[in-house]
Amino acid sequence: MTESVLVNKAEKYLNEISNDSISLDDIEDFDNFKNLYFKLDDRLNFLQGLKEDMDAQGYTTPFMALNKYGTKAVADVAVDEIKDNSHHNQIYRANANAKKFILDRVNSAIDSHRIAIGNLEQFGYVKCSSCYKKYSMSEYKQMEGKCTCGNQGFAFKIRREATHRIGIIPYLPLSGNYMVLRNQFGDYGRKSLKQVLNLLKQERQGVVKTISLRIRFKDKNNRLIRRNITLDSEYEDKYEEEARNRFGKHVRIEKVTFNRTKPAIIDDYNARTALAIGYVKYAEEIIAEIRDDILKRNLADFKRINKYDETIAEYENQTPDFIDEYDTEAIESWRKSQIEERFRNLGYYDRYGKMNRSLRKDLKKRDNIYKNIFKNIASALIMWDIFRYYMTTSNNSRKIDIGPFPYIRVELDREQRKAFQTTYFKVIETLNNFTDLKIIPVEEMDLLLYEKFKFEKQARNSHIRFNHVALGAALIHENSNIPLESICNALNINESRVNKEIKNIERIKNLSDKSKRFWELIQK
Repeated sequence: MTESVLVNKAEKYLNEISNDSISLDDIEDFDNFKNLYFKLDDRLNFLQGLKEDMDAQGYTTPFMALNKYGTKAVADVAVDEIKDNSHHNQIYRANANAKKFILDRVNSAIDSHRIAIGNLEQFGYVKCSSCYKKYSMSEYKQMEGKCTCGNQGFAFKIRREATHRIGIIPYLPLSGNYMVLRNQFGDYGRKSLKQVLNLLKQERQGVVKTISLRIRFKDKNNRLIRRNITLDSEYEDKYEEEARNRFGKHVRIEKVTFNRTKPAIIDDYNARTALAIGYVKYAEEIIAEIRDDILKRNLADFKRINKYDETIAEYENQTPDFIDEYDTEAIESWRKSQIEERFRNLGYYDRYGKMNRSLRKDLKKRDNIYKNIFKNIASALIMWDIFRYYMTTSNNSRKIDIGPFPYIRVELDREQRKAFQTTYFKVIETLNNFTDLKIIPVEEMDLLLYEKFKFEKQARNSHIRFNHVALGAALIHENSNIPLESICNALNINESRVNKEIKNIERIKNLSDKSKRFWELIQK
C-alpha cells in the first residue's frame, strides 16, 4: 500500500469514527451493551492493523527521508540542482508531517478505544444459562457466543462492585481528535485538564537505565583522548572497573551521569491525555446538571447572577457601526460603558459606578465554588477510581486483565503515591449530596495503597482465595476510621464478605509474624 493511500485510508476511517456518536442509552440491556462492545472492539482491531502498516512503512521516523534530500551545497554544485534538492526537501517534509500527524491520531484513537473497552469489560460479563460458567466480553466474542458446554444461552450480569466509569466513553477522543477537544475547553476546563494530567504523570524516582561517562585516556601513540561512552545499567556499581577494562588502567573519568527511567502512574502520553479529556468532559456534564441547584443554595440572588451574565454576554460581541472595527480600544470602551449603564439601570451599580455589595459577595461565592469544587471534580473522580482499582484488584489481575486504565503501573512507589495525598472533601460532599455517585472521602490514600501493596507481598504464597473487592474494603476499614457500612456501600460489597476477609488479613499477619520469628532464630 502506497504512503498517500495509507494516509488517506486512515484519515477517512478516523473521520467516520468522529461522525459516529456513542450512545449509552439503555446500556444495561445486553443487546445494546454487546453492540457497543463489538463495535469498539472491531474498530480497535482495524486501527491496530493500520498502525502495523504504518510502522512497517517507517511512520515512526518520518523525517529520515529528509537526510537524503538535504540542502548542503558544495562549491561545484549547479544552482538548478540546489533548487531541485530544496523542492524535494519541501515535498518530503510535507509528507513527513502528514505521516507524523496521522500516526499520532491513530495512536490516540487506539488508546481511547482501549480505555472504552476496558471500562465495558469491567462493567459487565455473561454467564452460561446451562453450566453457569462466567465469561468476560472478550472471551464471549472470541467464542462467537457459544459456551464450551455447547449452550448458546447466556445471562448478562453487571459488576456493581468493579471499577468502571462508562460515562466517560462518549467523551473520549475515539477518532484521535484530542487536540480539537482540548481547544474546546473553557478557562476552568483547561485548568482542570492540566490538573488531571499532572496527577496521572506523577513520576517515580526511577531506576538507572544507562550510565554516561566522559573519560580521558592516552592511546598507543601517547596522545590524550577524550571520549563520551554509554554503559548499560548492569554496570551501575562497577562503571569504573568496566572503563578500565575497555580503555586501560590509566583512564580517568571526568563526568558521570546516571540516566534514569521515570515511569508515570499512567505510563503513556496518549492514554493519559485521553483519560484526562474523558474525565474532564464527564465532569462538565455533571456540573451542567448540578450547577444551578448548588448556586441557588449558596447565593443570595440566583436570578440576579443570571441577569448579570446575560448582560455581559449581550455586549461582549457587539460592535457599533460608528466605530472602526479595527479600533479595539474604542470598541472595548464602548462595551464597558454600555454594560455599566445597564447595570446602573438594574440597580447593580450605584451612580458612582460601585457594584452592589450583595452582588459582589455573590460573585465571589460563585468564583470560589468554581475554583474549589467544579474545577476539582474530574481530579476527585479519577483519583477515587484509580485508588479503588488498586484496592480492589490483585497484582496479577492488574498485569493480565483488560482494565479501565491502560498502561497503569502494577504497583506504585512512594513518589507516585504522593498524587493520592489530597482528599477532595468538599467535592466529594457535593457529589454525594447532588448526584447518585457513591464516593467516600479517604484520608491518606497513599498510606492505604502502601498497606495494600505490602499485604500483596505478604500473601503471595498463602494459597488463600481472596475476594479482592471485599479485601480492599477490609484493608480500608482496618487502616482508617471509616465505618464499615459506608465502605461497603461505596464499593457495593456485602459486609459478611468483608468480615471474612478481615479474618484472612489476620491469618496472613500471623503467618508473617511466625516467619519473622523463624528467620530470627535461624540468624542466631
